Amino acid sequence: MVKIRLRRIGKKKLPIYKLVVTDERNPRTGAYIEALGNYDPNINTDLRSLKEERVYYWLAKGAQPSDTVRSLFRRTGLWLRWTLKKQGKDEATTAKVLERWQMQQAERGKRDADRKARRLKKKKAAVKEAPAETATPAAEQAAAPAGQ
Repeated sequence: MVKIRLRRIGKKKLPIYKLVVTDERNPRTGAYIEALGNYDPNINTDLRSLKEERVYYWLAKGAQPSDTVRSLFRRTGLWLRWTLKKQGKDEATTAKVLERWQMQQAERGKRDADRKARRLKKKKAAVKEAPAETATPAAEQAAAPAGQ
């Protein structure tokens, strides 16, 4: 069976992946049929230089994406486009659905950024309170030997 999966390249502890079409029996770094793009999780979590038309071609031929590749396709909206294409939707409908999806993604990004900011603020407040709490027992210990 033909698979679309990630092929690891790059240095030790700094992986870079190629998105490749290969036979599932080939090893991870073995031979492949075609390279479809690059993925660098260290810099940016998006797929770069992706050949979308070739991805659609291979999906139409029956190639199965690995779980990780499918999640990358979902994150970039490519899987939604493929699903709409499979359902036979026209370009206007596809564009409308993709625009709504992109707006939802922007809202989700904003919510995540707000959540992250609240967590950071809460963490900073906890750090400010922690030294005051540790200073109180130290002051009590210093006062106890003086009183004896």
